[in-house]
Amino acid sequence: MIRRAGAGALAAGLCLAAGLCLAATAGAAGAAGCREIEHAGAPYTVCEAAPGRDMLRTWLLDAAGAPYAGFGRLAAALAAEGQALVFAMNAGMYDDGLRPVGLYVENGRELTPATLGGGYGNFGMRPNGVFCLLDDRAAVVESAAFMADPLPCRFATQSGPMLVIGGALHPRFREGSDSRFLRNGVGVADGGRRVVFAISGRPVNFHDFARLFRDGLGVADALFLDGNVSKLHAPALGRSDAGRAIGPIVGVVRPAG
Repeated sequence: MIRRAGAGALAAGLCLAAGLCLAATAGAAGAAGCREIEHAGAPYTVCEAAPGRDMLRTWLLDAAGAPYAGFGRLAAALAAEGQALVFAMNAGMYDDGLRPVGLYVENGRELTPATLGGGYGNFGMRPNGVFCLLDDRAAVVESAAFMADPLPCRFATQSGPMLVIGGALHPRFREGSDSRFLRNGVGVADGGRRVVFAISGRPVNFHDFARLFRDGLGVADALFLDGNVSKLHAPALGRSDAGRAIGPIVGVVRPAG
């Protein structure tokens, strides 16, 4: 958040050589869903989706033009349309009015334009980036590159900083940093056919969070979405975070039932 005023299941305990320990999973093999994992001694919840197969998208405003502000109101609105959220997460920086501070595209319509970001806060830790959903793939693109050659995004949100850029961690991240918060982010792999979301189960620093995506999840490009106010809706895991209002939301929807 940025304030303009100032600021088939996997067996439990299966550990991979990369240090990634899968504790649980939701949904059938190949279906969008979430699982709890451990990486480098820290707990995370990871949710995956495949653009073109899963109905992955963003939301901001309800039918009356007001921000949904949380998962409860969004889920209720979708239920009235015969749909259900498979999972959802807050999706980037927003101002006091819960409006995006950078690029936001919904159903092909640009609601706010792209920007390189201000000189303060996480969004100003350049390079920041854009998460873009096209018809059958997704992309995480550094903001300057996106602004120079925009993609025809059906849905998009901008945030920052980038976590992983072409397989390299953001140059300003420091191993052992004591700046630790709950954090959530998104990455793409397999040519944009695999989208991976993650949220930490305890406060972590940027360096460790970025390593989760690169080393634990095999993601070459990943984007920080938010920290401290990070929230997840994962009904298959019995979880739907409430509390503080949030701006843009990203997730997977399916027909109810």
